[in-house]
Amino acid sequence: MSENNQLEAWIARETEVNALLHAGPGPGVARPEDIEGLTGLEVMQAMMDGKIPYAAIARTLNFTVVEISIGVAIFQGEPLAEHLNPLGTIHGGWAATMLDSALGCSVHTMMPPGRGYTTAELGVNYVKALTPKVQRVRAIGKVIHCGRQLATAEARLVGPDGTLYAHATTTCLVFELPKR
Repeated sequence: MSENNQLEAWIARETEVNALLHAGPGPGVARPEDIEGLTGLEVMQAMMDGKIPYAAIARTLNFTVVEISIGVAIFQGEPLAEHLNPLGTIHGGWAATMLDSALGCSVHTMMPPGRGYTTAELGVNYVKALTPKVQRVRAIGKVIHCGRQLATAEARLVGPDGTLYAHATTTCLVFELPKR
């Protein structure tokens, strides 16, 4: 698929998901009773279907989750002028936040009901400067290992032409969620 066709497909998917997200409750935090008994994958799907709130950081930084499956989460974002650092490239924190979201949500898809996780370590490597000339990027997160106490995942931040801008890894602590 050509870069233009890939970009068009990415934007079409983003539009489709955003329509569902914005038809739902919007950004916020899900009520415990709305996610009780659900797997992490079911929670993510409910969010993408607009049944429960999505993370407000996605709205703040102009990115959204566009695909999820067991052990995989893909976020897509549009780097904008308001994300620039003083040197004229996209701030590393913007890319890191997208990568962290893809990493964490890929781990989230592996959680059985009653289990949660938190990031213990995040490592990001930047390999190419990102500017607003790149119309979209995707952070593709994939679980490497998910056990009872630890999970690890890796992610890549890529453009529609396949250019790699950054890559990251995480270690997450996995735990039993407190009973309400």
